[in-house]
Amino acid sequence: MHNQILWADDEIEQLRPHIIFLENKGFTVTPVTNGEDALALIQKNSYDLVFLDEQMPGMDGITTLGHIKEARPALPVVMITKSEEEHIMEDAIGSRISDYLIKPVNPNQILLTIKRIFDKQRLRNEHTAQVYLRNFNQLSQRINSPGEWTDWIDIYKQLTQWELELESGDEALQQVLMDQFQQANREFGKFIQEEYVYWLREDARDRPNLSPDVLKKYVFPKLEDGKPCFFIVIDCMRYDQWLVFENLLNEYYSISTEFYYSILPTATPYSRNSIFSGLFPVDIEKHYPNLWTQHDENESSLNRFEDKLLEESFSRFKSQINPKYEKILNTDDNKRLNDKIKNYLNNPFNAFVFNFVDTLVHSRSDSDVLKEIAPDVAAFRSLTRSWFTHSYLFQILKTLSKEDVNIIITTDHGSVRALRDTKVIGDRDTSTSLRYKFGRHLKADRDGAIIIKDPAAYKLPKNSYAMNYLIALEDYYFVYPTNYHKYQNKYRDTFQHGGATMEEMILPIAFLKPKK
Repeated sequence: MHNQILWADDEIEQLRPHIIFLENKGFTVTPVTNGEDALALIQKNSYDLVFLDEQMPGMDGITTLGHIKEARPALPVVMITKSEEEHIMEDAIGSRISDYLIKPVNPNQILLTIKRIFDKQRLRNEHTAQVYLRNFNQLSQRINSPGEWTDWIDIYKQLTQWELELESGDEALQQVLMDQFQQANREFGKFIQEEYVYWLREDARDRPNLSPDVLKKYVFPKLEDGKPCFFIVIDCMRYDQWLVFENLLNEYYSISTEFYYSILPTATPYSRNSIFSGLFPVDIEKHYPNLWTQHDENESSLNRFEDKLLEESFSRFKSQINPKYEKILNTDDNKRLNDKIKNYLNNPFNAFVFNFVDTLVHSRSDSDVLKEIAPDVAAFRSLTRSWFTHSYLFQILKTLSKEDVNIIITTDHGSVRALRDTKVIGDRDTSTSLRYKFGRHLKADRDGAIIIKDPAAYKLPKNSYAMNYLIALEDYYFVYPTNYHKYQNKYRDTFQHGGATMEEMILPIAFLKPKK
């Protein structure tokens, strides 16, 4: 099928040689002499591209462009003008037009412009695929023989960036990348089993920053310059999701991103309590037993003392500062915070927890509609991007970009798409989470889980409710033998957290400096 081109120019007869040239190249060109006729044809027919003269009698090119974009927002338009005026360049930069050409134009210019527009995505995909395939073996070698925890951050960053680059390309190549991601998580799980306990020792050297280090290593130093500090935790945000948020924020901020590792389990009651307390779970239970409960597994219940734990952290390290804390759970909370965000500029430190991404993860598990909207990782990432674009959080960050502030954005853990089930055996009091378990006498396949018989070595509480723990590896999720097939089918292909994968453990922490 030939590409359909509409060409609107009041001097169209003078362009007849150009049109014949394009028709000989296989394009179908419909010529019109004014904007009104162009709009009428666009309403009736399907075109792949419009050439539009800027200066036409009656409805000029700029006015016609506005009506075209209202009728067909995605239709590429090339503006043809007599001078390279500023507003034409602004329209090009703002993507109202796909390109512009300066008169007089020659046939080869026109042809190159068409090819650039029609073939841009295909050529980009082909180039990206070639570069990825050239680097495939080198990346596989790094996965199979990593040296340090820093290597795993680099590997995860590379895989995630390839995931974004290839998401609109060849499906077969996407599957190759998925397989390489799975291979990486298999090796990462082995690495964690070998190294994690050592990281928790008092004499450990060259270990990554972990959840309890976040305030001390990343946040407190930012308080020294006297600027108001906004510490924002987006619950359950993965690195790939942060990259799409960052892309939207680049207009307003200069952004630098570092990484830290979540503690195990990679679940809110453990990782986020550790962030705000500056302590491992076993130490929270020891020093603040009234602020730590484990028998009630409801996450909102287990994290209802974050504000108190944050106050205790500041009393130990920054006693002169009174921290402010807010948890944003619903639309009313978001709107209220947006309306009064400037009031927080009077506080030296403000911590906000935004729960939407985590809520979306849990909702997708139970909603056929959300599974249809977000059937895979790329679609789920797109869904979170759509939320952020229209969120009060984005509005808040745009407001703060006009102020002299420090902003730190991070997460407490990520999530992984759970595709494989593994059986777990435990008593009736065993916790119900799908990617981690605590209880008594827990048993599971070693290929699918880290089996923790000594919680103290993992700095986890040991009590009558949690004598030992299971941490899921790779993309496994735990299912009991009772009603096995029912829960196997119910939870397959859901996003979960609590386990030991790169997506759950390797977390971005971003520093935003307003550009204005």
